[in-house]
Amino acid sequence: MPAFSAHDTNSSTFLLTGFPGLEREYPWLSIPFSCIYAIVFLGNCLVLHVIRTEPSLHQPMFYFLAMLALTDLSMGLSTVHTVLGILWGLSQEVSLDACIAQAYFIHGLSSTESGVLLAMAFDRFTAICNPLRYTSILTNARIIKIGLGILVRSFMFIIAPIIRLKFFHYCRPHVLSHSFCLHQDLLRLACSDIRFNSFYALALVICILLFDSMLILVSYILIMHSVLAIASREERLKSLQTCVSHICAVLVFYIPIIGLTMVHRFGKQLSPVVHVLMGNIYIIFPPLMNPIIYSVKTQQIRGRIQRCFSRKRD
Repeated sequence: MPAFSAHDTNSSTFLLTGFPGLEREYPWLSIPFSCIYAIVFLGNCLVLHVIRTEPSLHQPMFYFLAMLALTDLSMGLSTVHTVLGILWGLSQEVSLDACIAQAYFIHGLSSTESGVLLAMAFDRFTAICNPLRYTSILTNARIIKIGLGILVRSFMFIIAPIIRLKFFHYCRPHVLSHSFCLHQDLLRLACSDIRFNSFYALALVICILLFDSMLILVSYILIMHSVLAIASREERLKSLQTCVSHICAVLVFYIPIIGLTMVHRFGKQLSPVVHVLMGNIYIIFPPLMNPIIYSVKTQQIRGRIQRCFSRKRD
């Protein structure tokens, strides 16, 4: 049981929500969730290790993949202590400062992932539509600038609404909707003027997630136009196959976001377990699936991993 009352609105401690009604099953639920986080950490670390140690993978496409793996690894590290802390029966309580810090990293990393996926779409567009200038356009210096630009956009623009959370008065019961902290979840409990945060957050979603998704769509329209102009059917398939992994990663990222948004908007009558489950899918699914997708669909990554394990067996 929590050591504080969730209805004590003067407290600076909040109560995270696990899976309502399934508290007796937490020891069993902790097993698959622990395995999922283990796969997240091992899978993304393996991808980073393969890219770092294999000279043939020192190319723009794999540099962006390393950014994606690092982002997914950071997302796992940002949430593992609260998600597994609840399931292992360690603690459901979180201080306001820790909650704000976690929300900052979750939203910043989500924006970073969107930016990296956009950069990867630009990489595929350049490789297919302008192959002769590919290496001259995506130089190491330019890739570093793109990475820094993504980080600045992701973490600088959310500072203002995140800092304001510290000064709000939270007069409603301090019970959060998920097993981790989100900006909109804290706003729901605040009795202060939250109009700036609400409008600013909506503007960020439109300017970042919607804008990125539209540019990714435009990139693939141009890629399809270029590919269909290739006379050879085999060459068309070969060009499209280089995009399969990225398309899967885009779907894995955006579908949970759309699902969570639909549940929050139209699923008020649904069980709280559905809301918690969709929140966990939004956080865990992309970091879990991305290393699997790229390990299976990318020949260079798959071949290097197979060589690593074959050496260990020998």
